[in-house]
Amino acid sequence: MFSSLSRPPRATAAWRISTWTTLAFAFGTALAFCIVYFLVAKGIRERSDTWLKGEVEVLAEVSASAPRDSLYDRIVGEVAELASQEVGAGRNSQGKRLNSLFFLQVNSNGQAPLWVGPGAEDSFLTALRQTHLDPGVPEWISVKGWAPAFRVVVLRRGHGGTIYLGLSDLSALRLLHRLVYRFVWIWVGMVAFGFFISYLSARRMLRRVEAIAETVARIGSDDLGSRVPEGPISDEISRLSQTFNRMLDRVQASVNQLRAVTGAVAHDLKTPVTSIRGRLELALSDGENGRWREPVAESIEDLDKLAQLLNTTLDLAEAEAGALQLDREPVDLSDVVSQLANLYLPAMNDRHHELSVALEPRLVVQGDLSLINRTVANLLDNEIAHLPQGCRIEIRLCRQGEATELVIQDNGPGFPPELISHAFERFVKGKHSSGHGLGLAFVDAVVQAHGGAVAIGDRPGGGALIRLSLPVTTLQTT
Repeated sequence: MFSSLSRPPRATAAWRISTWTTLAFAFGTALAFCIVYFLVAKGIRERSDTWLKGEVEVLAEVSASAPRDSLYDRIVGEVAELASQEVGAGRNSQGKRLNSLFFLQVNSNGQAPLWVGPGAEDSFLTALRQTHLDPGVPEWISVKGWAPAFRVVVLRRGHGGTIYLGLSDLSALRLLHRLVYRFVWIWVGMVAFGFFISYLSARRMLRRVEAIAETVARIGSDDLGSRVPEGPISDEISRLSQTFNRMLDRVQASVNQLRAVTGAVAHDLKTPVTSIRGRLELALSDGENGRWREPVAESIEDLDKLAQLLNTTLDLAEAEAGALQLDREPVDLSDVVSQLANLYLPAMNDRHHELSVALEPRLVVQGDLSLINRTVANLLDNEIAHLPQGCRIEIRLCRQGEATELVIQDNGPGFPPELISHAFERFVKGKHSSGHGLGLAFVDAVVQAHGGAVAIGDRPGGGALIRLSLPVTTLQTT
């Protein structure tokens, strides 16, 4: 497997993430600048248009009020020159004016036009005649020999003729050009810096993801102890690492449990299989026909025990996986306990046990009759197998609140203290027990599958106590 550190940067997800992020940032900032640029340019143009319309009105008033004598052209020309100086403040590094303004008055009586502006008026007259201008509305015109266009406003005043006032605001254009130039350099620097930061951030983040992938790839059935580094920051990747680690804990626990179950089953099967084989070989080698019946019968009994062990193990596995199939039907729990108590009574009498049964009648639950029978039978088997002779066993079945409760208690030695907290685990049994350690585990699995609960403990006066209850949702009283 190739690590992200061994791949070229362009082949990594960090490169792709930072590239697309940077492209989105670059496009967004460029779009924002374009909007700002057009707003600034529009503001400058509106300022120029306002000035042009105001100045052309002033010049028209001067033209109308000045006496028509030999000083007329001089007066109007000086006013126009003053306006030209007003907007001509912008200068370049050589001290040359950047702004250009022209004033042109064309009289209706055929007199020579009054001109104030840069250069000769011929090229300006030609450009003005080729452009349709509405009075009082600034328009752009291009004049031959002048690179920047002029913003021109025209005003017609009857006998005063037609007045043209044009402005080429080079200082504003230079300001906009400097703004664009500086933005481009700042934009390039920001984009490059943003790409660098986003790439480092994405690479650092994806290194943690790569560490998770490499750790998971190393984990096999022989090595389940490795864990994913969680990191010091509680973020999404840390939560992903914690989820992986919890999953690995469950997998490791399941594998360890499977190994323990496999070993225990193999150990429990080895002894009866060897015993059955020995008995059958003895029966085959025995020449007397009558003596083979006893070992064969014992072998059949051992085979029955093996079948019971395998069935119980399978049922437990299905129950723990949530796949135990229940054939639910109305089950009279009082009748089940009564029949089983009568069935086990002879065996208890052989061991000189005293059995006391107190059953509330007609307690009906919805459950699997076969599994409930096996559950109660397991509890009674434990009483016979683990109690010394001459004990008292009490069985009580009643309705307790909103549940039906089965209590089995005795006055025997009770449960070993170290066994109580693990009694419902598979293959857990006392030191002197000859069973397989599946009885209580099976009881717990069946009761939970029916929506109930089971608990064990010590009887107040000494002895063992088992309490089994089913919730009201599975209880019917008739």
